[in-house]
Amino acid sequence: MRVLGVDCGTASTGYGIVELAGGRCRMLAYGAIRTSPSWELPQRLQKIHRELKTLAERFAPEAMAIEAVFSAVNVRSALKLAQVRGVALLAAAETGLPVSEYSALEVKRGVVGYGRAEKCQVQRMVRQLLQLEVIPEPDDAADALAVALCHLHTASTHKKIAASVAAEGSPRSNRGSR
Repeated sequence: MRVLGVDCGTASTGYGIVELAGGRCRMLAYGAIRTSPSWELPQRLQKIHRELKTLAERFAPEAMAIEAVFSAVNVRSALKLAQVRGVALLAAAETGLPVSEYSALEVKRGVVGYGRAEKCQVQRMVRQLLQLEVIPEPDDAADALAVALCHLHTASTHKKIAASVAAEGSPRSNRGSR
């Protein structure tokens, strides 16, 4: 499974493309879509949308994972962040990608195993899980890779649970229940 992780921001939107194959996670690409503070918001949103759509078309992920917004410093920041999320969701819809959202707590728990982990702990675990030589930079890219890893771990767990439930419901596993 291949996932495009996105960490939204107006100045810098992080992205990370991670693939799970043969039980191993592998990083395919990461970086940040940067916009100039001198640009009007519509220009910034257009660039973020265009680049996310291009990444989705180029790497053909099976899903987009995005961090859910739970708070912001102020209302104006929250509105801008929501608009960036909107263009990210639009890029996913235009390329046919299902979207999963994860809170910061879920991402930390999914990557580190502890929902209150520090940012540096998450970054070190991203480096370790993806067997990278250095911690990915900028921070937005490392965060996007963490969101993608969280989705892969969550999807993998859901798939195992579904297989287990299906196996329990099969006629063969119900032999002793008569």
